[in-house]
Amino acid sequence: MEKWNQSSSDFTLIGLLPQNQTGLLLLLLIIFAFSMALFGNSIMIHLIRVDTRLHTPMYFLLSQLSLMDLMYISTTVPKMAFNFFSGQKSITFLGCGVQLFFFVTMACCEGLLLASMAYDRFVAICHPLHYPTCMSKMMCLKMIIGSWILGSTNSLAHTVYALHIPYCHSRSINHFFCDIPAMLPLACMDTWVYEYMVFVSTSLFLLFPFLGITASYGWVLFVVFHMRSKEGKKKAFTTCSTHLTVVTFYYAPFVYTYLRPRSLRSPAEDKILAVFYTIVTPMLNPIIYSLRNKEVLGAVKRVFGTFYSTKH
Repeated sequence: MEKWNQSSSDFTLIGLLPQNQTGLLLLLLIIFAFSMALFGNSIMIHLIRVDTRLHTPMYFLLSQLSLMDLMYISTTVPKMAFNFFSGQKSITFLGCGVQLFFFVTMACCEGLLLASMAYDRFVAICHPLHYPTCMSKMMCLKMIIGSWILGSTNSLAHTVYALHIPYCHSRSINHFFCDIPAMLPLACMDTWVYEYMVFVSTSLFLLFPFLGITASYGWVLFVVFHMRSKEGKKKAFTTCSTHLTVVTFYYAPFVYTYLRPRSLRSPAEDKILAVFYTIVTPMLNPIIYSLRNKEVLGAVKRVFGTFYSTKH
C-alpha cells in the first residue's frame, strides 16, 4: 500500500455547501452569523473590561467564554468562505495542523470553562455565605488558566499524533474543517487505539463536565424552588436557564458526534451537527447572556450611553 508524502501534500476539504446559488445563500447566512459573533463577543469583552460593576467572577469567566468563541468561530468560517469563493478546496498540511490545534483547544477549554461557570452559580445560589472564599479572584484566575493549559496540552497531543498518522489513497476530508473523526477514515493503519483515546479525551473534557453541570444545576433548581423570595427565585431561575441553554447547545451535538462509533456516523450528519458548536453557539452566546441579563443590559446603557453623550 503506497503512502503519500505528508510533508509535501495538501489535504482537500470537501466542504459543507454546494457550489451553487443555494450554497451561496447559505454561506452569506454563515458570514452574517460570523459577523454577529465577532460583534457580540467583542462587545461583551469590552463591557466586562470597562464596567466596574461587572468585575465579578461570573463575568470574568464570561469574558473568557466570549474570547474563546471569537477564536472558535474564526478557526473555521474564514477558511470555509475563502474556499467557496475561490473555488479551491485545498488546505496545506501545516494549515490543517494549525486549524486542528486551535479547534480542539477551544473545544476543550470551553467545555471546562462552562463547568467552572456552573460551579460559580452553584456556590452563589446554594452556598452564598461561602461564595467570597470559594470563588475569590485567585480561584477564578486558577480556573481560567487551568482551562487554557489543560485544553491546549490535550489539543497539542492530539494534533501531533493525528499529523503523524500515515494517510493514503484519498486525501479528501469529508468536512468543512480539519476534524479528527473526519481524518481517521483516510488513515492507512488501524486507528482503533487512537479512536479509544479520542473517546477517553471526549469523556474527560466534555461528557464528565456536562454530567457535573447537569447535576449542579439540578441541585440549584431544587434550592431555587424552595426559596421564599420571589425576586431571588426569579433572578436565580433566569440565570440558570440561560446557562443551561448555552450548555445544551454546546455539549449535546459535540458529545453525540464524538462518542458514537465510526460505524454509526455519517459525514453529512457530522457536518450539520458541527455547525451548531462551531457557528451557532458562538453567535448565540452573547445574545443569550445579554438579552436575559439586566446587569449586562445596564452596562450597555452606561458604557455606550456615556460614549453617545460625549459625542453630542
